[in-house]
Amino acid sequence: MNALVDKGVDPKTPPLQGRGKGWGLSHEQLETLKVRARAMRNNPTEPEKRLWRNLSNGQFLGRKFRRQEVIGRAIVDFYCPTAKLAIEVDGDTHDDLDREARRDAYLRQFGLTVLHVRNPDVMGNMEGVLDVISLTLGRGDSPHPNPSPEGEGLNEAISLERSVG
Repeated sequence: MNALVDKGVDPKTPPLQGRGKGWGLSHEQLETLKVRARAMRNNPTEPEKRLWRNLSNGQFLGRKFRRQEVIGRAIVDFYCPTAKLAIEVDGDTHDDLDREARRDAYLRQFGLTVLHVRNPDVMGNMEGVLDVISLTLGRGDSPHPNPSPEGEGLNEAISLERSVG
């Protein structure tokens, strides 16, 4: 609480309004999430480190990714703002499937696509993980410039996504 006063933030201020990432959160709640996200960035899991090596510095398809991004009351492992894509590297903390489904639904309210990749896939099949991320990034609102014949390739993409996510 003193840290907020030191920064000139009135802790009695009503929750943030508008459509920003902190919508509905008090300054104190948002600051707590930011501190937690910073700690998570400073102490990543091994799969997060390995995936970040491929996503950092705009090197993956020229897309900018952020690590441990605060979105609303959630922190996502990786976030690409231009594609509105959140990537979650699923380890032990993602075992509660009901909780994950509620969290994904919450993130989709922000217009995000949420992609889950598993730790073993990141550790042993990085090429497959990057392929799925690439396919997901390619699914924009506009149609593909060279669409495949009706239905062709769809099952392959879905099975690839299931094998990684």
